[in-house]
Amino acid sequence: MNQITGHTGFMALLGSPVSHSISPLMHNESFRLLGLDYVYLCFEVNENTLEDAVKGLRTCGIRGFNLTMPNKNKIVPLLDELSDSAKLIGAVNTVVNKEGRLIGYNTDGIGYMQAVIDAGHDIIGKTITVMGCGGAATAICAQAALDGVKKINIFVRPTSRFRGRTEKLAEDIQAMTSCKVCLYEHGDNEMLRQAIAESALLLNATSVGMAPNTDETIITDLTMLRQDLIVSDVIYNPRETRLLREARQLGCQTFNGMYMLLYQGAEAFRLWTGIDMPVAQIKQKYFSD
Repeated sequence: MNQITGHTGFMALLGSPVSHSISPLMHNESFRLLGLDYVYLCFEVNENTLEDAVKGLRTCGIRGFNLTMPNKNKIVPLLDELSDSAKLIGAVNTVVNKEGRLIGYNTDGIGYMQAVIDAGHDIIGKTITVMGCGGAATAICAQAALDGVKKINIFVRPTSRFRGRTEKLAEDIQAMTSCKVCLYEHGDNEMLRQAIAESALLLNATSVGMAPNTDETIITDLTMLRQDLIVSDVIYNPRETRLLREARQLGCQTFNGMYMLLYQGAEAFRLWTGIDMPVAQIKQKYFSD
C-alpha cells in the first residue's frame, strides 16, 4: 500500500457483514500498482446506520464508495442522482462523489455477465432461472436482458419486501428489451422444476449459503438439477457453497461470485478514478485458485 499522507483520498465499502470482503485487497493493490494516492476501507454499516454513515462520508469528502448487503436498495433515496441503469434496477452498488453530489451506479450486472464469459459460457439467446430479487439479482436480470438473454425466470419469496419492485422491473425489462420475464413464488417446487428444466443456467442471487451459514442451500431437491445445467452463485465466501458443491458432484458446471466481484469492482474503480483497474494482475494475485 502507498504511504498515507495528508493528501490521501479514500473509498469505502458499506455493508453488514463486510469483514470477509476481498474488495480492500483488490482496490488497494490497484492503487499501489498505478501509484494512485487513495486508500479503500470497510465499514460495518447496516440499514439502521446507513443514513448517518452517508452523511458522514459526504462531509468527509469521500471520493466514492461501494454498497453490499443489506444497503443496495436503501441507499437510493439518500443519493442526489442515479445513472440510467441504476434507475431501472432500483439498486446501487457504487457511488461517486462528484463535487459534493452523490451519484449512484450499478456495476453488478456488468460484473456478472463478464464472469459468465470468463467461466467459458454463452447464455445469450437462452433461458436462465434466478433465485432472489435483491440488489444483485435485479442488476443481473437487467443486464442479462440488455445483453440478449431470451427469458428470465425469477423466484421470489412471498414475504419479500422487494416483490413490488421486482414486478416493476419485469415490466420495464419487457418494455425495453426482447427478453421475457416470468415471476414465480419461491416454494412453488413444481414451477421451479419446470423453470430449471428449460434453463441453461441456474443462479442463486440470495445470501443463502453465505458464511457463516454454509450448511444452507437454496435448492434442497437435487433431482431438479441435470448434468448440462450451469449452476452459479453470487456468493464467494465460501468459494464453494453447498449448492455449488452438490451441483458439481452431480456433474453440473459451476462457478461462484468471485469474478463477478472482480469485474464489478473494476468498473467501480474506473468510475472513481477514470483509469482502468489492472485486472490481469489483480486476477492473478487474488482470484486464482
